[in-house]
Amino acid sequence: MECSKKEVTTTDKIIYYLYHIPGKKIGVTRNLIDRVTKQQGYKSDEFEVLDQSEDIDYISKREIELQQSYGYKVDRKLYKNLFNNMKINATEQTSTFPYPLNKLKGNLMDHLGEKWETPFGTFELNKKTVKWIVDNAVPSMYNKDRTYVYNKAFFEEFVNKLKKKKTVVKERLEAMKASLISNGNGFYKSNGEALFDTPPTKTTTKYLVRENRFQRIRDWAEERGLYDKGDTKTQFLKLMEEAGELGRAILKDDQPEFVDAIGDMVVVLTNLAHLGNTSIEACVDSAYNVISKRTGKMVNGTFVKDDK
Repeated sequence: MECSKKEVTTTDKIIYYLYHIPGKKIGVTRNLIDRVTKQQGYKSDEFEVLDQSEDIDYISKREIELQQSYGYKVDRKLYKNLFNNMKINATEQTSTFPYPLNKLKGNLMDHLGEKWETPFGTFELNKKTVKWIVDNAVPSMYNKDRTYVYNKAFFEEFVNKLKKKKTVVKERLEAMKASLISNGNGFYKSNGEALFDTPPTKTTTKYLVRENRFQRIRDWAEERGLYDKGDTKTQFLKLMEEAGELGRAILKDDQPEFVDAIGDMVVVLTNLAHLGNTSIEACVDSAYNVISKRTGKMVNGTFVKDDK
């Protein structure tokens, strides 16, 4: 079986990794870096991934089988039972987790996707909320093996902020609809520029909000820690890599790869701009303001601007 230590981070699906620390143990985790490297202290070349799956039932049984096969101590409970039995005690004020502060992150990462009910609504464990919980958790004064967070603070940081963000997007879409005028033959901007031959639908109106697609890229990058751990230098190198992919696609006349490479470059440029304390929108607007005033002519397939 070919083993890989590359963890999948480009999907919202939960993947369970069956890892092996030679001579020590076989275990299951959802996050190899946090669980095996950061918490247990093993480097990437000191463990291997024996199997991985989105099926928790399969991976739980497979863990026991391999523990027996390798001669390691066999867990008394299936992994899926440990996952399903995390007891989060939610009161009016707090949510308490059954782990001490020094073991909180690893255990929460193993329960990504778990939800619990509070007076402020349904809360969920994901990479963003786990980081916030670990940063804001308080050890219980009654039990050193328990920690808690305040529900109101969690609500304001995630649930309420998301509601406000959705409201802003909705208001922006409505404002854009209102800014469109019709003369009976199509819809136009106030400056007379044609937009659509038919009334704008939900899809076409959403398309007009150009920030939306770039913001989704930024949200994606932030959720994966790219802005916390990345920098402009690494993104520039990534851009050069994607430019090479584009060049190969052009030489091979490979249209799918051509589209994919351009899309990847836009993603990298969006993140590069953000890490450089600006935005892709500001960069595009700045460039357009310059080129819109240029005059020139086409020479051998290239636009050559007039000298001034």
